[in-house]
Amino acid sequence: MQVESAEIAELIAAGWQPPVSFNAKGRDGETDIWGVIHLPVDFDRNKRYRVVEHIYAGPTGSFVPKSFSASFEPLTQLGFIVVQIDGMGTNHRSRASHDVAWKNLKDAGLPDRILWYKAASAKYSWYDVASVGIFGGAAGGQNAASALLFHPDFYKVAVANSGCCDNRLDKIWWNEQWMGWPVGIEYSQSSAIDNAHRLEGKLLLIVGEMDRNVDPSATFQLADRLIKAGKYFDMLYVPGADHGVPGRYAQLKLLLFFVRNILEQAPPNWNASSIERPKSKSGHDG
Repeated sequence: MQVESAEIAELIAAGWQPPVSFNAKGRDGETDIWGVIHLPVDFDRNKRYRVVEHIYAGPTGSFVPKSFSASFEPLTQLGFIVVQIDGMGTNHRSRASHDVAWKNLKDAGLPDRILWYKAASAKYSWYDVASVGIFGGAAGGQNAASALLFHPDFYKVAVANSGCCDNRLDKIWWNEQWMGWPVGIEYSQSSAIDNAHRLEGKLLLIVGEMDRNVDPSATFQLADRLIKAGKYFDMLYVPGADHGVPGRYAQLKLLLFFVRNILEQAPPNWNASSIERPKSKSGHDG
């Protein structure tokens, strides 16, 4: 018997597009790299759309959704394509694929992701990789920063939220599983702090004052090293915020950062009295 059925007619009528599943070969020429492409609202295949990636490449699991989702609505409403990809180094694949992350968390499967991007761009005329953005939190924050530092020829704009910027500063029980003991040169090689001088793209750091997961000092030390290296970046410090810095204000800052630096459009003056300001989840003005 039929127990239930889904009805998404109103969602489709509002302009929502179902995600596109896509796969391409990874750096070894053999491993299938899977990802999903969330299309913009009112998608027109005769146009070209800029791409931003939501990343979490921690070796603890795989993260590409395999069930129904209407996520990333704010970004897709602004006209972005949003992608999620599982590169080599994530879990639930072969041992050889997973071992890519061993003592190498800076890798984040980024070489596989770049190949995936290029394959998608070759297949889909509407997939524009001229100025790719990337964002993530925690390990995803480390991944986003690593994308700019180690692959500046491809990734141009990043938002790193609550990032583990150096695996020597984060909780030992998690980091030693993947980076090993004793502490070796690999820790420095994967450190965003030690590699801050490599920054070429546009970076926004977000950190919460009361982060109980990743020590906020990691982000502060990265900011300090960027300043000493003469690098320009943006930073949002949110008083009282916990890990991930949830809420409308941080989300708005991310959206505006991508609009300004990827779409190259001037966002509105949110302080103008004629503009209705969005409310944060706590009810305060955001």
